[in-house]
Amino acid sequence: MTLSTLHNVRFAGMASCVPRQVVHNINDVPPHLRSERERLVRNIGILTRRVCPSWQCFSDLAFDAAEKLLTELQWAREEVDALIVVTQSPDYLTPATAIILQDRLGLPHGTVAFDVNLGCSGYPFAVQILGSMVASGVVKKGLILLGDRSSYKHKDSLKDPLFSDAATATALEYQPGAPPMHFDLNSDGSGHKAIMVPVGGHRQPFELEHAIARKGEDGFWYSNLDLVLDGPAVLSFSTQRVPPMVERLMQYSGRNKEEVDYFIFHQANRMINETIRKKLGLPAEKVPSSLQEFGNTSGASLPVTMTTRLRDALAEGKKRLLLCGFGVGLSWGGAIVEVESACFPALVEA
Repeated sequence: MTLSTLHNVRFAGMASCVPRQVVHNINDVPPHLRSERERLVRNIGILTRRVCPSWQCFSDLAFDAAEKLLTELQWAREEVDALIVVTQSPDYLTPATAIILQDRLGLPHGTVAFDVNLGCSGYPFAVQILGSMVASGVVKKGLILLGDRSSYKHKDSLKDPLFSDAATATALEYQPGAPPMHFDLNSDGSGHKAIMVPVGGHRQPFELEHAIARKGEDGFWYSNLDLVLDGPAVLSFSTQRVPPMVERLMQYSGRNKEEVDYFIFHQANRMINETIRKKLGLPAEKVPSSLQEFGNTSGASLPVTMTTRLRDALAEGKKRLLLCGFGVGLSWGGAIVEVESACFPALVEA
């Protein structure tokens, strides 16, 4: 458990970018599977997803999100002191995607740029990392580019009803007297097998036999390169670890539930998110969801929900938000931030 507070860090803005291609979880599957999919969609709450074409990478979406945000913020490129990319969908095993995007965005050579390998929990971790650099005064303005091309984990986008592709850009800047940001970040690697792609790293390098697909009972083809997800373990982890963390973070920050305008959770699936909401006793109107339209966008789900569901509300005045990410690792974290007069461009489709 790591509880911390940052001062003098202003939340300046956020943009999201999704692919244009829409996949429908019911209408697009073969007719003989539709009744089963209808039952599944009722449980997971995901009707449509955004999926990249084969040529499009996470970094392409991240570039478009960053370009939009920098333009609307009217930040000069030479003002950006740090670029942190949080993804599990890098362009290459090496070099870091952040270095490539630093050049592609035309940021100066003095920009600190590096990758962080986190998924669904990544957003609060990323805000704490960049926020710490800003709070120190070393970084005056910085960007977080965060998200995943999660659909690549299954070659057939129809057989995976959960994951969508998205990238987001968040801007933080140094501002004396800015409202404090509070964090609670946690990790438990004993559960790392609950969500993983077992083949392709140095522990189990890729061999040709791993690419051989086998037909499952649902009629779709699977290989050892596909994501392995232990549903019951993920459900247990999420519903048992997240609510106590939220309560602890609010107690640490000196805030109660009534003083938080919105609680924004990682968009895992309807069953998990509703269980967490009910355990915390939160009213539905304070817990926005982007699941039905955008699915599970990994670490991008918090910014995607903010930019698509809360854009108008956040433009009305100061809002206090509790942001909570949880998943692969296993890891989970929360942040309480105040947003006022921030820039929220319209959703980018690329």
